[in-house]
Amino acid sequence: MSERAIDEPHRASSQLELLFDLTFVVAVATVTAQLAHSVADGHGLAALVPFLQVFFAIWWAWMNFTWFASSYDTDDVAYRLLTMVQMAGVLVLAAGVPAATGHGGFGIVTLGYVIMRTGLVAQWLRAGLEDPAGRRTALRYAAGITVVQLGWLLRFFLVDTGVLPASSALPFFACLVVLELLVPRWAERTRATTWHPHHIAERYGLFTIILLGESVLAASRGVAGALEADEISGHFVVIAVCSLILLFALWWLYFLIEAGEGLSDRRHRSYLWGYGHYAIFAALAALGAGLEVAVEQSGHAVAASPTALGYAVAIPAGVFLAALWTVHALVAEPVIHPAAVVGCLAVLLSLPLAAPGIGVAGVVAAITAACVLLVAVTITIAGREAGRPPA
Repeated sequence: MSERAIDEPHRASSQLELLFDLTFVVAVATVTAQLAHSVADGHGLAALVPFLQVFFAIWWAWMNFTWFASSYDTDDVAYRLLTMVQMAGVLVLAAGVPAATGHGGFGIVTLGYVIMRTGLVAQWLRAGLEDPAGRRTALRYAAGITVVQLGWLLRFFLVDTGVLPASSALPFFACLVVLELLVPRWAERTRATTWHPHHIAERYGLFTIILLGESVLAASRGVAGALEADEISGHFVVIAVCSLILLFALWWLYFLIEAGEGLSDRRHRSYLWGYGHYAIFAALAALGAGLEVAVEQSGHAVAASPTALGYAVAIPAGVFLAALWTVHALVAEPVIHPAAVVGCLAVLLSLPLAAPGIGVAGVVAAITAACVLLVAVTITIAGREAGRPPA
């Protein structure tokens, strides 16, 4: 197992990476469905923290595998088998999502995390043994991941079993998250890994598409729920159509910039760029939950108020736009004008207040119109700047 070249031509995602991503489809679908149920029952705010906690575990596991594969994907028998172990861990984690988001029982999620990290540590140990140039970095990764994983086990035995009060759960979790984020910085202080910028950009783009697809799936679940009323209303049609248009607009905005070149020129910003995607990915997953309930309520009543349902769509869309502009600015000149982003955010966050008057369908339609307008303005500005003669 030796490092792959940073400038390897035509580097693309492997078939194994695409198969690996499919296990995360299950995990994300589960956590999105749980959030949608909570929103519909009027407990969306209470479910937000458990959702973000479980989604961190999903995102961090995917991210660790992705960056390791970018540097050390040998695609031999041992690599494939250890990847399969990590895939099994993701499925176990997905099975534990309902308990974690429902009543804070993180036992099965912790077990899935242990399985995933065992496979990843084995990969790093193998890299340390077989690649002398990157040995110190690889062994640091293995040691750091192992220590933090012991922390997660300690949290489970102290918090979930009642040794420590429930109030200590969130601070304990936050401390472990900080340690997780610090491991790559600490490990690569000796020598940076040879991740491929265009490969990383493609992998993040593919995961974005997966999350957009999950939002489509969530909206389709809402359609199925609404159709149980055996009546197709005008509100149902408006929300269903606008949901698709909204997701298409967000897809358009994300892929306005090719991040590969920017990451190649600004490798020192890769941590912020990679970590910033947590907000983008979590926002897309939460948006799927909001759209699911918005569509569903057009067919039958839900406990959540129209204003709450409006914010369940507006806030994730706003977080996505703010995080997207920030991530783009880290690696390239932002295509989206900051004033346009701020204006769109102001509109998105104010629209749900009008839900009692215009209804959930009106709010979703207005949110969609604001995002479509942002796409149109961005394309127009970019076209004018591209047509200007050089100074």
